Amino acid sequence: MAKIAVLGAGSWGTALAIVLADNGHNVKLWTHRKEQAEEINTSRKNHKYLPDVTIPSSIYALADLQEAIQDSAAIVFVVPTKVVRDVSQQVAKLLQHKTTIVHASKGIDPDSLKRVSEVMEEELPTAMYEDVVVLSGPSHAEEVALRQPTTVTVSSKTIKEAEYAQQMFMNEHFRVYTNPDIIGVELGGALKNIIALGAGISDGLGYGDNAKAALMTRGLAEIARLGTSMGASPLTFTGLTGVGDLIVTCTSQHSRNYRAGYMLGEGYRLEEVLERMGMVVEGVRTTNAAHKLSQRQCIEMPITAGIEQLLYHDAKPKEVVDQLMTRGRRHEMEDLYDLLGKQ
Repeated sequence: MAKIAVLGAGSWGTALAIVLADNGHNVKLWTHRKEQAEEINTSRKNHKYLPDVTIPSSIYALADLQEAIQDSAAIVFVVPTKVVRDVSQQVAKLLQHKTTIVHASKGIDPDSLKRVSEVMEEELPTAMYEDVVVLSGPSHAEEVALRQPTTVTVSSKTIKEAEYAQQMFMNEHFRVYTNPDIIGVELGGALKNIIALGAGISDGLGYGDNAKAALMTRGLAEIARLGTSMGASPLTFTGLTGVGDLIVTCTSQHSRNYRAGYMLGEGYRLEEVLERMGMVVEGVRTTNAAHKLSQRQCIEMPITAGIEQLLYHDAKPKEVVDQLMTRGRRHEMEDLYDLLGKQ
């Protein structure tokens, strides 16, 4: 089996390392914190992120990036979106052999408005890999680490690279499909976090299932509008990385974005929410990026715009909901007609 480096020892990085270890791979799990590596190696626990999970002894954690990626058949990036560029630059300086590059980070860079794979392509030496593979789908780390049934998608510009990643990760608990639409797969995984914030806000305000169903449905329409304007297939948003990821992220207490949104709905300020969470909430940065993208693409995204007002301009949750409910009249199928017209 292969030597694989997993970069990022948060909940999702640790869970994917467990999947790879279960498949017999030699896994090195990199963290920038030496004390975390020591904890994992000595106690077989990652108490901050997955306290109830025992980490297999075949996973070796370390804080030395060069040692982590040395002779690796694949490097799996599972770091927060905000540090993808920095970690890619570090890897670029150290990488001395050709490898497969996979990322499982869900977000958009708010400065460049680039997808994660595009950021990585700008920084990684082209001679050292074929094409970036993205792994995405409805997958709570807590459930994956406990080997509960999970299904995800991998995508790349090169089908061979996607199929290699599929084979690398797939087992009886973790089913992996391929999809050639890397734009749609990445955007679906990133943008659903915005709608999950909204779902949490709705529940935090005390609204019921009707409101959340409406938010999720119209949120999916926004995701598809922006995605297709950037070259994605509308069909991708009906699959695992679209509606599938949207459902799991908007309806579960495992979801950081949902939990953050819930606290915002209860009246907490963003700074308080992030301090209480103690973990990265990708939807916050992605909301800012998506709002900018919608303006650049001339795409209407009222839910995203409302949440952006709440996060960055001190709008009140109830005010945002009222604005959405009193918008001008529309035909529900307008979005579908628009999307079909692009085919």
